[in-house]
Amino acid sequence: MTDATIVAISTPPGRGGLGVVRLSGGQAIEIATRLIKLPKLPLETQHATRGDFVEAESGRVLDQVVVTCFRAPHSYTAEDVVEISCHGAPIILRNLEERCLAEGARPAEPGEFTMRAFLNGRIDLTQAEAVRDLIESQTIYQARVAAQQLNGSVSARLKPHKQVLLELIARLEAGIDFAEDDVSVIDWQEIVSRIDRIRGDLETVAAGYEYGRIVREGLTLAIVGRPNVGKSSLFNRLLNEERAIVTAIPGTTRDLVAETANLCGIPLRFVDTAGVREAQDEVEKIGVERTFSAIADSDLRLMVVDASEPWTEEDTALLEKLRPLGSLLIALNKSDLPPRVTDVAPGLSLAHADLKVGATMLVRTSALTGEGIHDLKEKILALAVPARDVLPEGEFITNLRHQQLVKNSLAGLAKAHQAAEQHTPHEMLLLDLYDALRPLDLITGATYADDVLDIIFKTFCVGK
Repeated sequence: MTDATIVAISTPPGRGGLGVVRLSGGQAIEIATRLIKLPKLPLETQHATRGDFVEAESGRVLDQVVVTCFRAPHSYTAEDVVEISCHGAPIILRNLEERCLAEGARPAEPGEFTMRAFLNGRIDLTQAEAVRDLIESQTIYQARVAAQQLNGSVSARLKPHKQVLLELIARLEAGIDFAEDDVSVIDWQEIVSRIDRIRGDLETVAAGYEYGRIVREGLTLAIVGRPNVGKSSLFNRLLNEERAIVTAIPGTTRDLVAETANLCGIPLRFVDTAGVREAQDEVEKIGVERTFSAIADSDLRLMVVDASEPWTEEDTALLEKLRPLGSLLIALNKSDLPPRVTDVAPGLSLAHADLKVGATMLVRTSALTGEGIHDLKEKILALAVPARDVLPEGEFITNLRHQQLVKNSLAGLAKAHQAAEQHTPHEMLLLDLYDALRPLDLITGATYADDVLDIIFKTFCVGK
């Protein structure tokens, strides 16, 4: 597959100031120089050269382009790569791609440039996955985390533990295979100690995934409450723009209104919902049904209460529906007016805005003046991602595949720990240790028999 030269338009569809066509493979340079009139040949490596893209039949210039050449292995794919930058006219880009195909290239499959980079040893699997995360980033924080993973932060985090595991395996293998050379056998206490040291840190890595997932995927927060308690006003205030219609008429919001904002680098999708009450007409009934659907689908729920009015039975009914669903924030809105809300449930007093009961947190807000909005955002983050300080930035994992593999490795280590405590023969203990190693290989790259032998011979000087 990698013998072929591939081509693709690397910029998004549509018109723009610039467009890029990328070639990779053994014929990339040859194809580019046949299509582009260049002032001199051969192309200089890692230099941009201006040229003319000419029509095949007449030789007339279609566009002025810039050609950048990267020779193997110093390129993204570790193959010869040519990037042709032209004006972002779709007709020019398509024609340039078609001409490359006519000259012997084939269309690149989705992700094939990055796959070639992986297959050619340019990047590992975690870095390949980080490319997608970087492209899909919605906030600078997401981009920064993805860029660190693209630079190998996940592999760098796990490789030291993998090395300790490899050294332990090599020590046990040496004791079995080279017993006649008087290689010292590691004692059981040290085996258990090494296993526990690896387990402890891998458990921290696995625990950090919950925050990493939120960084990568973002959160959804449903804003719910009775009509006219200020949900849409609070929604607009959180977004800092007039996104939802606000009137004094109850039931203004009939359908879901959603918008995404940046909350400390995490994309937070706010969903303004229809006011929950006994529906007055068919349209409002549908809106209320969609409200409860949004409540069920959200990561977090924000119940808005009008603190300037007495607590109602409708508020109690809504609270009873929300609390079993998990994390819940109650915003005591309209705090710029005299408060009239008191206790609403056993152990839950709305007279104290700093109270936290279980997974329920209270905060006083005023959509009109902006009072409490910063505190509300802080509490949203604290309630949604309590594990955000488990690992420093760049050291947590954001991919479910990585978390599952780390858990699989921990399962192998748990078995190895039990086997070592029971003084199980080394041959059987090694089976569990290899079970712990294989999942890490699927994250950082494969371990080969030569890697173990290399450690054995370098560490123990067998044969001297």
